[in-house]
Amino acid sequence: MFGFTSVPASAAGDLLVAPTRLVLDGSRGTEVVLNNIGAEPATYRISLEIKRMTAAGGLDEIAEADADAAERAALGMIAFSPRRVTLPPNQPQVIRVGVRVPEGTPPGEYRAHMLFRAVPDAAPAAEPKPIGGSGVSIALTPIYGITIPVIVRVGDLAATAEIGAARVAETADGPAFEFDLTRSGARSVYGDIEVTRPGTPEPLLVARGIAVYPEVTARRVSLRVPAEVAAALKGPVHIRYSEDRELGGGTIDEADRVVE
Repeated sequence: MFGFTSVPASAAGDLLVAPTRLVLDGSRGTEVVLNNIGAEPATYRISLEIKRMTAAGGLDEIAEADADAAERAALGMIAFSPRRVTLPPNQPQVIRVGVRVPEGTPPGEYRAHMLFRAVPDAAPAAEPKPIGGSGVSIALTPIYGITIPVIVRVGDLAATAEIGAARVAETADGPAFEFDLTRSGARSVYGDIEVTRPGTPEPLLVARGIAVYPEVTARRVSLRVPAEVAAALKGPVHIRYSEDRELGGGTIDEADRVVE
């Protein structure tokens, strides 16, 4: 029996971030812990940005000038400190995150994404080196970054989700297990997916941190899997979408599907 676990990214370059998602109700703040797992000190700049989910499950970055009222409100509610840190190797740093909900704010879910972006070291200017007698070489320094959602919930909000058709698809990055996930209600849904063969308790596939945000009512979930797992997933399967284990792991929806 094959088994495969897919987990959400929580690292970029040499930076680890925990937790990978924050939910605030306005009554108290929380913390994010950064850790530099590299061998050299590293500096990171911290900021907020707006991202919107697409029907394909991606997140598009939205310029602040194009943000809607709820998105601008989220930027104004969320405060954090410090905004720039230099981390020695294996030395954690706490980022304090707070929220202030203005009086009269309509009930709803407000979300921004906290961006942790590496600040490249300043390097001394150097003469460009020729390549084969013509042209010059250019040194490119990658700039790593990672984002986590920061969600503010105002009022008593509820949501449900429903699992739709499932399939194994060939993508540009290889085989993927895909299914449709529909959301209804006033807030996002977030949880884990477990795929089993009927009558067999051992999962074929487990995926953590699957979200559907309020700006979409449905999205396609696409989980890359090895070829042998893709083959094992074809046929009758049972799909369970459950709350995050830290929230109790209750079932959001479950369905029997035949995967082609």
